[in-house]
Parts: sequence; structure tokens; C-alpha cells
Amino acid sequence: MPLISPSLFSSIKSPVLLSLSNRSLNPRFIFRYTPPNSRSVVRKTFSFRQGSGGARAFSSMSVNGGDAEKGVAHFNLSPTSSLKIQKGDITCWFIDGSSDAIVNPANEMMLGGGGADGAIHRAAGLELRTACYGVPEVRPGVRCPTGEARITPGFKLPASHVIHTVGPIYDVDSNAPASLSNAYRNSLCVAREKNIQYVAFPAISCGVFGYPYDEAATVAISTIKEHCNAIKEVHFVLFSDDIYNAWLKKAGELLPN
Repeated sequence: MPLISPSLFSSIKSPVLLSLSNRSLNPRFIFRYTPPNSRSVVRKTFSFRQGSGGARAFSSMSVNGGDAEKGVAHFNLSPTSSLKIQKGDITCWFIDGSSDAIVNPANEMMLGGGGADGAIHRAAGLELRTACYGVPEVRPGVRCPTGEARITPGFKLPASHVIHTVGPIYDVDSNAPASLSNAYRNSLCVAREKNIQYVAFPAISCGVFGYPYDEAATVAISTIKEHCNAIKEVHFVLFSDDIYNAWLKKAGELLPN
């Protein structure tokens, strides 16, 4: 996030405080407001982080709930749930900072790794690794078996929580579609248990785990559609053009727009 300048505060007219997150030494304030001479609704986050040099202030902004970003596609999952697919950096995604969660494609140890897993750990800060280390092992070296899900706070992330799930390794898992479906289903189950209303997924298992994009999109969207009850919005925040295009194509086939 960029450092806050005084001009950012002066631009806010009649803001509505959406949430206040008091996370130890790193409080965060999220405001919604409409800039002068604009019809857009802007959501701006101000956060304060403690470091060796003292406290520093940061800000980030999204327009119209983030949907003004190019390439956001909307689909209906049910009368009360919707799906949004977009390109972007999942570590920057949030809705309100209190009832939102991003999904981390973790490994079974839950201590960070490469790709999106590593990026999420870096953005959340060392507190996330500490929280993951505190998750009990179900067997030596395994805190979250393939297909299951665990939840932690988001710490320095703009989203309030991180849901950690482990997808299958495509060429190793004897029933990869079932394991991948379980990862999505159990992530949504954990979200409901914590009253999370907004969940953002990456393309689980589509990195080094080698799941073909088209097959993964079929499993992901079908599972989300079946198990989205009590979740207002499910988002896919996808990094690459190829994955984004595969998800858009499959959503168009499986969901009414």
C-alpha cells in the first residue's frame, strides 16, 4: 500500500465508516464515500502498521466495491448468492474488512510456500505464520489434509480472514476431482461457520499442482453453485489470462448470467 498523504483525508466528503478493525498494533479503518462530481462509490482503507521505525500509515482504494476494475464478470449462483470473476491480486481483495475472507491454496503444513500461498503469507505478515503454526497437527507435519479447510485472521491483509485449504496434486491424487471439490466445499463450510458473507478464491491446484484449467474450472464452479447457500458473494480473483478465460468460459456454460 502507498503511504497516506494529507490530501487523501481532505478528499473525503461525508464518509460512512464501514468497519473498524483493531488488530493489536495494526488498526484499520474502512470508509465509503462518493467523491465530488462523481457517481462512483469509493471504499478507502487506512491502516497503521508498527515496525522497527515506529508506526507508518498506509492506504488503499477500490471503486464501486472493486467492480470497476476491468474484466469483472457477474453470474447468478442462486436467488441470494452471486459469483464474480476477475483478474487481479487476491492479496489486495476485500469487501468490508469484517465479513470477508480470501482462500489460501496452502500445503498440508500450512506454513507458507510458493505462488499464491507465499504471496498471501508475505502480505499478511509474520503473524499469519504464527497463527498457522498454532493449528493442531492431525498427524506429523499435517495441519490441513488435502480437501479440508482451516481459518485464521487476515492480520495485515485487507480481508478479515484467511481460509486455508489444500487442493490435490493432479497427477498424484487418485480421485483429484473429488479432492478439489472438497477443498471448495469445505472452504465455504468454514466461511459459514464464521459468518463470512464474502469469499474470494484463487484457482486452487492450477499452479504447481498441475490441474488442467478447464477441468479445474468445471469442478470449482459446479461445487460453488451447489454449496453457496448463506454466502452472499463468491469471487474468483485470478492472476493469469489463461485461467481467467477458462473460468469465464465455464461459468458461461454452467451458470445463468
